[in-house]
Amino acid sequence: MKRGRRLPLTLVAAFLALAGSACGGSDSSSSGDPTTDKLAQVVDRGTVVLFTDPEYAPQSFAVDGAKRAADTKCAANELTAPEIAGYDADSGKLVARELGVEPCFVTPSWTEVTAGNWGDRWDLAYGSGAIDYGRMDVLYMTQPYYSTPNVFFVPKGSSAQEPTDLSGKRVGACAGCTMEKYLRGTLDLPGPEIDFVVENPEVVTFDTEPPGLAATADAKLDGFLCSEPVGVEEITNGAKLRELATPAYVSYKTGYVDKSSGLDVAPFVERVNEIVAELHASGELKQLSTKYFGKDYATAAGEFDLDGIGQTVG
Repeated sequence: MKRGRRLPLTLVAAFLALAGSACGGSDSSSSGDPTTDKLAQVVDRGTVVLFTDPEYAPQSFAVDGAKRAADTKCAANELTAPEIAGYDADSGKLVARELGVEPCFVTPSWTEVTAGNWGDRWDLAYGSGAIDYGRMDVLYMTQPYYSTPNVFFVPKGSSAQEPTDLSGKRVGACAGCTMEKYLRGTLDLPGPEIDFVVENPEVVTFDTEPPGLAATADAKLDGFLCSEPVGVEEITNGAKLRELATPAYVSYKTGYVDKSSGLDVAPFVERVNEIVAELHASGELKQLSTKYFGKDYATAAGEFDLDGIGQTVG
């Protein structure tokens, strides 16, 4: 997970059409009780409250000059669809469309999201967080909406060519992310066994990724591990970095739902999974990925077998 810069305003206009789809989807009717059932609450309320980070382009970013949606159902402390865009944000908008409700966005810290115990302040978090066995104690994982290699970025003039060249060196990552866990040799993800090839790095953590990538570009760090599109965005914005060709590992990005919700979330999780599967089948997530990242990070996630992680929702 974590944070980047805003996209140029020249791209924003193309994304606003999707933002306007706040309530245009099919109705996910629910026979549940809104006081006890999360799906029924969302449908009855007419909004789904989503986590976002306004400074994590191209995954999510504040749209400069955007006006708050007219006649919105979003609370005063929530952002409306026209005010936020990006791959994560627009994926949430598509889910809202299919639920037949308006997407509203809140901005807690990522640490608050991954800690669980949300107190039903938001319903669903699309923040490029990975399916991670360590997080399944407090969060439910939903069908992944994209998948990325996690790679090392080094100063442009670095002699490093392979991840092994960073053994014993100063290597950065976002605090509490799968990347830090990888560097410390504790990461446990579904899929092939992870090969921890960087031995005994001096791990340097950052609350968000841009400062760490900037420190790497200035050669204050020997390398930085993050999701490929995050580092590529920094290079696009002029950072003097180079990507190592061999990924450290691949992660599947999921939507999180709080296990400690005061409501029954099982019908909600089931419906979100159905919707994401439909969005993969229709090609809409692939189209979004191509728009924001310039390549297809979505298709592999659509083939992921969520049943294989051994999660029981209820």
